[in-house]
Amino acid sequence: MLFYSYFKTLVGKEVTVELKNDLAITGTLHSVDQYLNVKLNNVKVVNEAKYPHMMSVRNCFIRGSVVRYVQLPPGSVDIEILHDATRREARG
Repeated sequence: MLFYSYFKTLVGKEVTVELKNDLAITGTLHSVDQYLNVKLNNVKVVNEAKYPHMMSVRNCFIRGSVVRYVQLPPGSVDIEILHDATRREARG
């Protein structure tokens, strides 16, 4: 639940989601659920030359099981909150 709670705080911010098939999509995080499925608005593909068919997509739903990485905006990471939450979760 640590990541779910953290991703909920990022709603409305721009993130880049890299999928397991090497497709990277940048967009505004609209929503996230407990399975870490994400919905992005204002989508653009990082490598448009390789995926020209994705240029017309404006919003998308991404199943959590196909996500490899989520790149976060640099100013949105509060290290102290993450450390505290990790310690609490490790204790049980």
